[in-house]
Amino acid sequence: MSALLEVSGVSKSFDGFKAINNLNFSIGEAELRAVIGPNGAGKTTFMDIVTGKTRPDEGRVIWGEKSRSLLKMSESRIAQEGIGRKFQRPTIFEDQSVADNLMLALRKDRNPLKVLFFTPSEADHNRVATLAGDVGLADSLDRKAGELSHGQKQWLEIGMLLAQEPKLLLVDEPAAGMTPAEREHTTDLLVEAAKTRAVVVVEHDMEFVRRLNCRVTVLHEGSVLAEGSIDHVTSDEKVIEVYLGR
Repeated sequence: MSALLEVSGVSKSFDGFKAINNLNFSIGEAELRAVIGPNGAGKTTFMDIVTGKTRPDEGRVIWGEKSRSLLKMSESRIAQEGIGRKFQRPTIFEDQSVADNLMLALRKDRNPLKVLFFTPSEADHNRVATLAGDVGLADSLDRKAGELSHGQKQWLEIGMLLAQEPKLLLVDEPAAGMTPAEREHTTDLLVEAAKTRAVVVVEHDMEFVRRLNCRVTVLHEGSVLAEGSIDHVTSDEKVIEVYLGR
């Protein structure tokens, strides 16, 4: 299987501290992957490099079937290429309804005039209803986003990212602050999303990672320490030593 994203030999230092150290990582087109590791392992810097927020000192980041370098693209260009990122804190329009949030996120021509005179079509309304159903907010379309629970806000943001039809979704600690029921629904959401695109989940919660039931990459000091099934990595002596503890 050819990789959708291939990171090879990437390093990045900040003031002499090597945040990423000769990192190699690849993911296929419809694959779910969990990335774990102690604080300072390089998880956030890794996502920053893939999304163009940070430029590495060396290495290659190759994208898509045409094998183009992401390092030559701006952040906005990378987003247009189909890489979506969800931060830990949901960024939604709190004063707008759930439906409006999803409508605003639909993959459209972003020409300012077209945005100004945008009138949603029936297909747009149908797409919004489908997305709301997919993320578990079908009954909340008319509610203000600010009224939603923490978990529901996270789902709305995932829905807004899915509205942009990304090929790769980077999700940062989706389980944080959720109730057990919300976490279960979030697991289902991410597993479902990964059937049609690549999804990378950065997470600390090992129970949540176990439920994702996917390949796990363990980062330590900016490079890959171990990779494989959850059982494989959690029984790895080095992983136990640096991350899981005795």
